[in-house]
Amino acid sequence: MEDDLILVINPGSTSTKLALYRGEALMDSENLDHSGAAWAGSKDIISELEPRVELVRRFLRERGIAPHELRAIVARGGLLRPVRSGVYLVNEAMLQDLRDQVGGRHASNLGGLIAWEISLGGRVPSFIVDPVSVDEYAPEARLSGIPEVPRRSLLHALNIRASARRASRDLGRDLASLYLVIAHLGSGFSICPFYRGAMRDANNSNEEGPFTVERAGTLPALFLVDLAKGSPAGELRRILTSQSGMFGYLGTKDAREVERLASKDPRVNAVWQAMAYQVAREIVAMAAAYPERPDAVVITGGLAKSQEFVARITEYTGFLGRHLVYPGEDEMEALFSGALRAIRGQEVVRTYPETEEIG
Repeated sequence: MEDDLILVINPGSTSTKLALYRGEALMDSENLDHSGAAWAGSKDIISELEPRVELVRRFLRERGIAPHELRAIVARGGLLRPVRSGVYLVNEAMLQDLRDQVGGRHASNLGGLIAWEISLGGRVPSFIVDPVSVDEYAPEARLSGIPEVPRRSLLHALNIRASARRASRDLGRDLASLYLVIAHLGSGFSICPFYRGAMRDANNSNEEGPFTVERAGTLPALFLVDLAKGSPAGELRRILTSQSGMFGYLGTKDAREVERLASKDPRVNAVWQAMAYQVAREIVAMAAAYPERPDAVVITGGLAKSQEFVARITEYTGFLGRHLVYPGEDEMEALFSGALRAIRGQEVVRTYPETEEIG
């Protein structure tokens, strides 16, 4: 067990992050940037599978490791059918849904597919952990206001759950006894009431909640109807999910630059402050999800590295009580930890798809 080798695979839109762990120690890692590759950025994300698999095989060869020497492989989960949080064994049903992109097109759909290709047809156990399609919404959180439009769970489940585990350790409390409001602040924001071990609500950052570094968040509904009349659906989707928010106002997605300029330029400061205000407003809203005071507010993700931005948020949310700040997100460590729990029998490995009703 102490010498077990675990391979971690995290595909992004222009990179593939890889890490090798031996026992509990990081042995090696590499961030393979393929933004300039002819095959990168394809509209058909599945067409990138073969070249990415070859990159992973080369990574292993260069370190003198054959796939059969691996104890397990773990990858970032993709846009799957709704599932509970946890560790899932990659199986045929999952592979088919990833190929069919049942939940949408995203680079993370390649994670389970790459893991399977490396796994020698399943002879090496391969897992995903807490994919973005985790759905643990309370029944009352599912209604949108239009019967034909249910609210859909899509959130940064991997880092939210990893942050919840960290908060559990820091607070000296069992996860199942805690009420946390967790705000993941990256290019997209996920703000979630983590109640008694489950993510019971969240803003789907593609559709609602605060405006983010690049996403529009909640918009006035009637204005959105008018906007849709003049824009093709694909173009409007692109605007709402990657060309809006802080970028739409200021023309940059570099939060560090915006923070630097905020003290000098009132227009920049107004946008920076509004983004912090909207995050705080969502935190307070999620803190009202249950009739008790949260045990802590947890702020995590890339923007949590900005002490100044966190201070702007907590100016509004300080009355809620204790705040824990976990800057950044270590997805590789979170994936590895999930696989380690699985092979040690510390967590029950789940089977995809879920057969019991979620909710």
